[in-house]
Amino acid sequence: MKLEQALSILSKSSPYAVSTEREHNQDILADFKSYMYITTDIESDFKKSLTSAKKNDIIFLCGSSGDGKSEILTQYSKAYQATHEFHLDATHSFNPCQTAINALDERFAQFKETDKPLVIGINIGMLGNYAEEGAEQHNDIKASIKAFLEHQPTNIPDNHIFLDFEQYPKFTLSHETCTSDFAARFLARLTDSTLDNPFYALYKNEVHKSGHNKLTANYALLGLDSVQKNVITLLLKTRLIKDRFLTARALLDFVFQILAGDGYLFDNLFSGADNELLEHIQSFDPSNIHTRKVDEFVLQFGLGIEDKGFVQLKDKVKALGVFDVLSAASYLRMVYLLKDEEEFLNEYINELKVDFDNLLVDKYANIWLLHREFDGSAPQKKELNRFYKDTLIAAVHRYCNRNSPSLDKDQFFISEYNGFKTAVEFEVKPDFFSIKTQAVNKIGSFNAHIKIDEHSLSPMPISINLLELLEKINQGYRPNKHDKNAVLLLDEVIEQIITVANEKNTLFILKDDKRYKVINEDNEYFEVSGL
Repeated sequence: MKLEQALSILSKSSPYAVSTEREHNQDILADFKSYMYITTDIESDFKKSLTSAKKNDIIFLCGSSGDGKSEILTQYSKAYQATHEFHLDATHSFNPCQTAINALDERFAQFKETDKPLVIGINIGMLGNYAEEGAEQHNDIKASIKAFLEHQPTNIPDNHIFLDFEQYPKFTLSHETCTSDFAARFLARLTDSTLDNPFYALYKNEVHKSGHNKLTANYALLGLDSVQKNVITLLLKTRLIKDRFLTARALLDFVFQILAGDGYLFDNLFSGADNELLEHIQSFDPSNIHTRKVDEFVLQFGLGIEDKGFVQLKDKVKALGVFDVLSAASYLRMVYLLKDEEEFLNEYINELKVDFDNLLVDKYANIWLLHREFDGSAPQKKELNRFYKDTLIAAVHRYCNRNSPSLDKDQFFISEYNGFKTAVEFEVKPDFFSIKTQAVNKIGSFNAHIKIDEHSLSPMPISINLLELLEKINQGYRPNKHDKNAVLLLDEVIEQIITVANEKNTLFILKDDKRYKVINEDNEYFEVSGL
């Protein structure tokens, strides 16, 4: 068997992409798939629920398409079919004349007549459909589903267990490293350099017999720890910036595409091949970066000028099977991928890789962690205050005053009448009490909390894209129609500011170079200064 054939089980077009009860245990490719099987936290919890289930229990294993429900259910349905009832795919029916909703009605009716617990694999969308369209005789189950979907755990009966893939995030942010445990374990297992790994055994055999080709070179590159970490960083950027969730099926196909594609691994990563992850990773192509050092490298490459450090890199990667790299773009991608591999570093590469740092991701992760771990301590307040003061509040102030930039730091533009602009003065600061009491769970965003004078504003969800926009606003950028979603959030903050402004007793009126201050003295008279 060839390495490419073995790796094909990872492809989304492979019959092994979805587990079924019809697979043949004697198939040699099934052995390769079995080797790659990784037990996840949700599977461990599922097994605990399965083994402790009582006769009136229903276990819902729910998530989205491709997240691995069928892998888990197929494995355990074989072992527990004598003691449990299984409904492996709630999008299917029992016959062509029946809808998936009708099939669930029938399954629930059968369950209520048996003494076995019921296990159901179901998509979140289908859960919502059943809660609305299921038979009235199952209103108890429908009510439980609605409580789960509406995040009301106290209204879910003890005998209904919901295990949701979304509650087991594929990525984690920490002070040490931001990673995906699932992806890291998968890549490490696939490239494990022992003969217990059947993929590695095929790789060694092919290199020994025929020397390197692009596939074996790509396998060798992916076997480097630093390359795996940089690949996972790209996946994390796709999750945070492109809002794409990492499913097991998408990850497996992604790995197949970058290994078995037409080019080297570093080119395949940014090829935009027929894979939902690669389509988005393409926008992070390091060869599209334009800095002095990067542009200088491209120019020198075009002129045939090669720095000594660059020649050293070219020579060292030959040991991995990388020979015929033909473009400056490909070399930039190679440097990006190998930028943390000590063996390939030198002074020249160190200078070039500076432009590839993930500063935005690192900054977002740090602020996200500050919100999640905030306990009210002085050092945390100091660090959080830096974000609120220098980034969020500064950007809100600039955006609010974009038509009146001459206003002072604490003054906010409210309206304009016949050429006269009105503004109010506020004390704007972080709402540390709300930050401490509001939990942060999902890595896609965190809620920022602001107080204007003593009024707490509604939480403002900050994604990595909004964080980038806030920084750009502080650098002079003006949002446009392409920033529609972020502008809506900023406009909501401005609306709240105007609501608070209506309660202020002091108003500033500006026209040309003249400024007037109007004070409402206890609703008895107005005091005007600046005339």
